[in-house]
Amino acid sequence: MTASRQLDMYQSSNLFMYLLMVVALAIFAKGVYDRYRFWQLGVPEDRLKHGKRGLIRFFLQTFGHLRILRDTYPGVMHWFFFWSFAAFTLGTLSIAVTTDLNIPLFQGAYYLLLSLIMDLLGLGAMIAIGMALWRRYGNKPEGIDNTPDDLISLLLIGAIFVTGFLLEGLRIAFAGDPWLVWNPVGAAVAALFSGSDAAGLRTAHRLVWWIHLLLSFGMIAYIPYSKLFHLITGPLNQILAKGRAAQSLSPLDMEDETAEQFGVNEIQQFTWKQLLDGDACIRCGRCQDRCPAYLTGKALSPKKFTQDLKKHLDAKGRLLLKGGEQDAAALSQPIVPEVIAEETVWACTTCGSCEEQCPVFVEHVPKIVDLRRNLVMLESNFPHELALTFRGMETNGNPWNISRSARADWAKGLDVPTLANSEPVEYLYWPGCSGAFDERNKKISIVIVKLLQKAGASFAILGTEETCCGDSARRLGNEYLYQTLAAQNIETMNSYGVKKIITACPHCFNTFKNEYPQFGGNYEVIHHSALMASLVQAGKLKPETPIAGSYTYHDSCYLGRYNDIYAEPRAVLAAIPGLQGKEMIESKVNGFCCGGGGGRMWMEEEPNQRVNVKRTEQAIATGANLFVTACPYCLTMLEDGTKLKDVDETIKTQDIAEILWDSVK
Repeated sequence: MTASRQLDMYQSSNLFMYLLMVVALAIFAKGVYDRYRFWQLGVPEDRLKHGKRGLIRFFLQTFGHLRILRDTYPGVMHWFFFWSFAAFTLGTLSIAVTTDLNIPLFQGAYYLLLSLIMDLLGLGAMIAIGMALWRRYGNKPEGIDNTPDDLISLLLIGAIFVTGFLLEGLRIAFAGDPWLVWNPVGAAVAALFSGSDAAGLRTAHRLVWWIHLLLSFGMIAYIPYSKLFHLITGPLNQILAKGRAAQSLSPLDMEDETAEQFGVNEIQQFTWKQLLDGDACIRCGRCQDRCPAYLTGKALSPKKFTQDLKKHLDAKGRLLLKGGEQDAAALSQPIVPEVIAEETVWACTTCGSCEEQCPVFVEHVPKIVDLRRNLVMLESNFPHELALTFRGMETNGNPWNISRSARADWAKGLDVPTLANSEPVEYLYWPGCSGAFDERNKKISIVIVKLLQKAGASFAILGTEETCCGDSARRLGNEYLYQTLAAQNIETMNSYGVKKIITACPHCFNTFKNEYPQFGGNYEVIHHSALMASLVQAGKLKPETPIAGSYTYHDSCYLGRYNDIYAEPRAVLAAIPGLQGKEMIESKVNGFCCGGGGGRMWMEEEPNQRVNVKRTEQAIATGANLFVTACPYCLTMLEDGTKLKDVDETIKTQDIAEILWDSVK
């Protein structure tokens, strides 16, 4: 069977049609090339070294729509858009191969099945357009903003599908089709023209065909100049993304004595991939909808941040490509504060929720840290309270600026050996700055030691040789201080032959596991929640004493989103008799930040904008009388939250190690 369905339109093809196609493709290519030139203004960066993972991510996210479908309404809507275009592209190519190349492809069962799929998906796309129009101009969620381009794109897509179905209906009406069951939408449209003059239908078919053709070619030409460009940049960004860019920040070469710039001050100092992010962003608002800074009234919106950088690139990129000195003032325009406000840069908690939600894998956090690096290291421009934090890390190896000599005082009377005076051990236990100096978190360090001793673990500590891991310094933009601290710790641990590290701090955990390898520190890093879970499972720790009540567990961003440790803490709590768990409305991959990450632990916050209070309110809403976490920062922030909400007398906040110890002992 030949493809009579659209054979007429190909038989009537002429030089003018091919000329239109060439013009459309030329305009399309020009647009793509212009955007490519803008990306090339950025700093070179190798993003192809993890190509296999990128391709897997592309197939899962583009074809599987895994992230897009997390939000059901727009997810289903986009699914129909994507697969209808895929089906119609396949159908168009099949017809072209069959007619123009005279290869009998679009025939038989393949023709019938593809006809049915195209009809059903096309109908789904029409419904999706209605859903999109209602969502943008009727319901309009807070994260959605509208531009003329949004409406033009939707109307253009709708017009292409409407004229496509009209073509099919007109063809069936004047030529008939013995396989109507495989063309249900076309058959329904054909019924509208029942009894019409055949000659008139042919003329109408010819007219609609040219309208459809012009619309289709017009859309091809329009793509690089509109939001439809994400059809190209979205999948490309998925392939080139790191996956978790916030997890491991790119190091700066602090040994380069010729370097004149650290961090980013001007748009062209971002890498080319960071500039590509702006074109991949589709303004869906998912990053903004999950941003703890935005949701507590701060200046940061990850979506607006990305779009502001894109607009700035559009304006400055033209000047950079044009060259010349007549626009010297515009060419030297700094990003902060001219494009991005200072308060926006410092509002980020680096929780990574924006990156986790983004369907095209835009990488927000590294760009914010790059801006901080310039402010801190070149301009000495940072919130005043951070001066004490940096000075404490520099002089005493901790953000509280407490004497180094007191670092091991928490362990007095526990009979804990140090690596300097012990036999070889299996683990280095790393309490971190909070576990060594913060009065509340010292109690957790003591409990962890007792649990390790009870389980018969072989471990020691560094004692006064330990210094801050540097996480806060790095994410606050003080890369020089971070690398100084990291080098000191790596040298110390390597001198003792450390292979395995246990830590209760997710920030130390992530730094050791994912960032110290950049500087020669390669260790097996174990979070205490994961170790406790394995010890309980192995029977080396046996929780037996019941603990009555209900708990809700708060996922630390650096433990969960950064490192996928969700099950282990919950396994520890599930093993304790008497406890009943209640999940918060935002948990696991969608967990809400405590507000302490990204160095925010050491910064002031407006009383009416406290992230920890919002998270505490979510915990209170569960009705649990015990708030549990596995992070010293989160513990501090949640305890402060219960005090501010005046519920600290009725609701306890504890680390999982404390609860396990109460049940084990």
